[in-house]
Amino acid sequence: MFVRVNRFMGRSHYFKLLSTQVQSAEGANPVVLQKLTGEEKGIALYGLNSAKTKNVLGHDLIQSMREVNRILKEDTRISVIIIHSLVPGIFCAGANLKERFQMNDEEVASFVRELRQTLIEVEDLPMPTIAAIDGFALGGGLEFALACDIRVAAESAKLGLVETSRGILPGAGGTQRLPRVIHHNIAKELIFTSRIISGKEAKELGVVNHAVPQNSSNNAAYEKALGLAREINLNAPIALRCAKQAINEGVQLSIKEGYEVEQKCYELNIPTKDRIEGMVSFIEKRKPKYMGH
Repeated sequence: MFVRVNRFMGRSHYFKLLSTQVQSAEGANPVVLQKLTGEEKGIALYGLNSAKTKNVLGHDLIQSMREVNRILKEDTRISVIIIHSLVPGIFCAGANLKERFQMNDEEVASFVRELRQTLIEVEDLPMPTIAAIDGFALGGGLEFALACDIRVAAESAKLGLVETSRGILPGAGGTQRLPRVIHHNIAKELIFTSRIISGKEAKELGVVNHAVPQNSSNNAAYEKALGLAREINLNAPIALRCAKQAINEGVQLSIKEGYEVEQKCYELNIPTKDRIEGMVSFIEKRKPKYMGH
């Protein structure tokens, strides 16, 4: 079925969508997974869709995220994922503190461990991921965005690791990811002050890759993310996955050890038909037709 998706894009485009709605026990759809086809085949949309709770990271949303993570991890046809929100003005408002208030100490520790593991699953997805932040990304919401490879924010978006103002600390990976994205002294200042910054400030500090003026449809970050996804989607899927693996594994190692990781990943790509297609299409001066094998 072809459907109109200008809700996401701010102008009329038609794509063939394959949609998977992951339902909670109440029958809601806290995560909507859509796989674009046609010319956009290879791009997946990972949409947060809990308007009532402002996409807070509670039990239902986390369980749905884990199911979507599992589906995407096993799908070799996907080259790039855009993680965005279907709730206007909100990317993710952080943890569900009302839900957590009902937990005992042991349950809190277990829940935070599960949340961290869920975001590690996002971080470990084999294909590139882009977070499109068109609204608030606070606490765990920013930690979620930091688990993505690339971040795009509207200039008016609000971002912050605000946990210390709530008597807690970032527990889903924020204390480790933010200092790897920006200078650790700046990361400390943001965490210690619980400061909320705009998308424009986030770009100046290096928290996000791009900050764009918000548009009348309030989806400017999504629009920019889609443009980046299209650029990425032109390239060989296996090469993209191998490149991501080389970067993620090598960044924690010495440069010499990193070279070995790069060699290992390169050798994984050597037997692929796409590697041959890339060379042949270059010689023949035509666009490559990558098949993902």
